[in-house]
Amino acid sequence: MEYVIFNPEIHDSKLIAEYRYEVDFRTFDMLFKNKQKAISTIEKSIKQDDCIKLIYDNDEIIGMLTCYTHDKKPKSRINSLRLLIVGILDHFVLCDIKKGDLYIAEIAIDKNHRSKGYGSKVIHDVLDYARKNNYKRVILDADFRNTGAKALYEKIGFKVFNKKSFLKRGMYNMEFIVS
Repeated sequence: MEYVIFNPEIHDSKLIAEYRYEVDFRTFDMLFKNKQKAISTIEKSIKQDDCIKLIYDNDEIIGMLTCYTHDKKPKSRINSLRLLIVGILDHFVLCDIKKGDLYIAEIAIDKNHRSKGYGSKVIHDVLDYARKNNYKRVILDADFRNTGAKALYEKIGFKVFNKKSFLKRGMYNMEFIVS
């Protein structure tokens, strides 16, 4: 697998917006009430986000990964009130990122490539990157309703260190201590 920084000049930004939508479809559906409107709005917001990595396998995009740190955060534009609300909701439930943390914000594998081990491979690649770059821990969030994701993260070695909920939205904040 290969990871390439998203460039809206050469990559399909609508596809990446669809992946981002799928990661948090419940929130986007609640706020937009229209999948295509949500995807269109997301697409406009990601044009400058250099934290998005496209996941390639055999020269085909099979998903996306968004990671960032305390010092390097996404440059997404908030171009709508609804995306601002998503950001506010995220503030109350997502991990607090500290110095030395590498935060996995999103992993989205294309629906045609799921259940083939790609998600686990991506997480292991991030953990290897974290080790090589002296991060103290890798953190991520698992939605209370997504028991499959939580089980996968626990199988890899992540542990819940906090639980947060706000307005019917809840997350397990999970960490992997890098040794």
